[in-house]
Amino acid sequence: MQSNCIILAISPTNQDLAKSDAIKISREVDPTGERTFGVLTKIDPMDKGTDVVDVGVVDRSQADINKNVDMIATRRREREYFASTPKYKHLAHRMGSEHLAKVLSKHLETVIKSKIPGIQNLINKTISELEFELSRLGRPVANDAWGKLYMIMEICRAFHQNFKEHLDGMCPGGDKIYNVFDDKLLTALKRLQFDRQLSMENVKKLITEANGYQPHLIAPEQEYLRLIESTLVTIRGPTEACVDAVHAILKDLVYKAMGETLVCS
Repeated sequence: MQSNCIILAISPTNQDLAKSDAIKISREVDPTGERTFGVLTKIDPMDKGTDVVDVGVVDRSQADINKNVDMIATRRREREYFASTPKYKHLAHRMGSEHLAKVLSKHLETVIKSKIPGIQNLINKTISELEFELSRLGRPVANDAWGKLYMIMEICRAFHQNFKEHLDGMCPGGDKIYNVFDDKLLTALKRLQFDRQLSMENVKKLITEANGYQPHLIAPEQEYLRLIESTLVTIRGPTEACVDAVHAILKDLVYKAMGETLVCS
């Protein structure tokens, strides 16, 4: 049985209430009795000296049902019974099916009021989750070809703008690329031994080797190319590391720009 159900523990008064199955089951699922209402039936034939502490009702008997006695007449007879019976006369205002309906309605109203804040929170949470999901799905896709093309162009323009803002420094990103070239690459190049490769002695040695037994009238181009190639080989490691670092930064910026574009679209 669900925790938000109202329990009507209906027991006939011509049976021992201590052994009532309805009361026994209701205590198992509702130990505190906060949502249990005891209802006693067959009050009119109850033995003298027996009193009622819960809501008592007088409903139609099988004979009344066979005679097609309607509920209006049954309710009128019930009111007359409680109003005219000495032991119930002072309790008539809280006896009968009509009073039971009022009590249940009042309890239901109280329960609904207590549940409204939780329901509102659940609705707001569900709305937020659905709005977030809709934002991830993006705007509706057009049916015609021109509409689809326009949407693609809008997304491309938005992505270009977001990516450009990261590179230009309006958003974080471009400064990291500048730092790779201005700091990391420069520091790595300074560690290389260019002084030995480009020293005057090494240059003279290369020219002398190129002259052989006949000196050149002008500087030998081939040896200069060898000198440049050896220098390029030396800086290859730091420059490749610089390219990898910039590639990683650009890749991260692309993902960020894509995420911002999808959110905006």
